[in-house]
Amino acid sequence: MMNPNMQKHYASVTSTEPISVQTEDKAKKHRYVRKEGNCNVVFRHVPEEWLLFVTDIFTTLVEIRWRVMFLIFALSYILSWLFFGILFWVIALAHGDIRDQNNDPCVYEVRSFTAAFLFSLETQTTIGYGFRGMSENCMIAIIIVTIQDVISCFIDTFVIGIVVAKMASARKRAQTVGFSNCAVIQLRDGHLCLSWRVGDFRRHHLVEGTARAQLVRSTLHATGKIDVTYEDLVIQQSHIVLVTPTTISHRIQPGSPLYKMSLSDLRKEDFELVVSFTYTDDSTGMLHQTRTSYTPNEIHWGQLFQEMIRVSRRHYRVDYTLFHHTAKVLVPLVSAEEYQLKKQRRPSPRPSPRSSPRRSPRLQRPMDLLKPPAVKVELVSDAVVFADIPAFQTDKGNPDTLSPPKDLTDPEL
Repeated sequence: MMNPNMQKHYASVTSTEPISVQTEDKAKKHRYVRKEGNCNVVFRHVPEEWLLFVTDIFTTLVEIRWRVMFLIFALSYILSWLFFGILFWVIALAHGDIRDQNNDPCVYEVRSFTAAFLFSLETQTTIGYGFRGMSENCMIAIIIVTIQDVISCFIDTFVIGIVVAKMASARKRAQTVGFSNCAVIQLRDGHLCLSWRVGDFRRHHLVEGTARAQLVRSTLHATGKIDVTYEDLVIQQSHIVLVTPTTISHRIQPGSPLYKMSLSDLRKEDFELVVSFTYTDDSTGMLHQTRTSYTPNEIHWGQLFQEMIRVSRRHYRVDYTLFHHTAKVLVPLVSAEEYQLKKQRRPSPRPSPRSSPRRSPRLQRPMDLLKPPAVKVELVSDAVVFADIPAFQTDKGNPDTLSPPKDLTDPEL
């Protein structure tokens, strides 16, 4: 029977009784990292912010939204057509092609601004209707057409590169690698472990991946200052080849931020568990990273992830409908530190008297039976013996009895 005092601390989770822990009401705080992996951080008053965006214009266009990118690309083409159309109209106006219809024009059939804009569009897009074209009368118009063709090649290359880079963005691939909706605390090899699950939803496997976890705490001071601290968690088997969904575990042992934390303490804590998985894609060879976060309410104490993998005759089957499912198991509600102390204080089982009987003193080992007795031999001269020892005398009353001489009965002998 368990001690009632120990039973109070070692109450475990059962499959029928839910865990209910009373906690104090706290103000709802925003996540540091959202569930989809985006950081919930907004920068204000960055020095020379626009200059930084313009300097790295390629990365800026890759990171912006699709609708903004389409608007910028459409304006780049339209403004370039309009700019060179104005130049052709100015050239025709200076050459007199607009006022004098009989004059040899610089550009055939360009007698107005609309015609100059259409000529610029046809030249840059290489449509070539055959109605408008250059003449040899104006060298400046030929130079402008050449410059427009070179700029149009640069714009096309830039647009295609941005679209390809945006479609092959690591964020899109990261959406196909996901984490479980919750984390669990369970017993594993006699230790409390914090676990969560990661899986790849595509058939193309990943080359290599590294898992990492951090506890993020934000402390608000009375002066309004906020301190953000990061604590790394040691992960068992952090390097993973993600062929099938894998459960990543952190053993709660001395040195862990969760070592002195029980279930009631966990519900009162205000931290955020940020987990990430950095990997290389097998198809593209690009480096990606998937992130998510768990709050204390999303860490389920005394639960275990259900098995997803089944073995068939030809291959392994993975059922992703069980990816987020957990089952309740028996886990002590105390901290890992107290759990280890209780395990060390348990008395060791004493051996039963029947299991180790005493050896009878009468029973001797075979070596004792075979060991000969020790004998001490002294060599004495016969002449000395017979000279010192007198002869035995007969008793007069009984002649058959021999009595030793008196000298032999002396106590000094």
